[in-house]
Amino acid sequence: MKKLKFASTINSLKQSGQAFHKSPSIKFPNQKNPSLDIYREEDEEGTPLKFHEIPDKENSKPTSESIETESISLSDFEEKCPPGGEDSVIFYTTSLRGIRKTFEDCNTIRFLLESFRISFQERDVSLHMEFRDELWRLLRGRAIPPKLFIKGRFIGGADEVVTLHEQGKLKTILEGIEVLSLNSAACNGCGNIRFVVCLNCNGSCKVFKDGDSEEIFIRCSECNENGLVKCPICC
Repeated sequence: MKKLKFASTINSLKQSGQAFHKSPSIKFPNQKNPSLDIYREEDEEGTPLKFHEIPDKENSKPTSESIETESISLSDFEEKCPPGGEDSVIFYTTSLRGIRKTFEDCNTIRFLLESFRISFQERDVSLHMEFRDELWRLLRGRAIPPKLFIKGRFIGGADEVVTLHEQGKLKTILEGIEVLSLNSAACNGCGNIRFVVCLNCNGSCKVFKDGDSEEIFIRCSECNENGLVKCPICC
């Protein structure tokens, strides 16, 4: 009797455990869609029970519905308008090579602006102190170039401008800016430097008085601190 009861108990446990004890899942490649992995589960006798399709997160591509296009406009940037920059691009830069990174950052922004062939005003703070003071007033403190302004909006320095370009947003915020023609050339007077040597003092910033026994000079009133004047052709 004990042996019969034990045997019946074993059989009942086997019957009740068939739905829960399954062999390991077997993976089958999906030929139509490789991004889906198909798994088949079998019972103890090898009978297939069901299929599961599990997306491969690494190889699957997002659908068009899941991709959101982030729009950007000039209104997203802080309003800071340089003199004469309401409808133009103002680029504050420096031609000094003392700090290599600053000089290279200025060249980077200049290269990007020239690649879009747009018209922009380059204001070199090392050639004209008024440009430096102008930039400091705009940003309310000592600011190191490069700094870019588009239609009275402050875009930022080299890091911000390069990031916008890599995201494809710089071209968007430059829409509406005057595009240069393919035949446009450098200024014959200054080579696009925007400054030429003062003819009144020959760049010395000094004007000598005549008729005195000793050499007495006064400060030239036509040039800046570097003996330069704005180019009469392109400025």
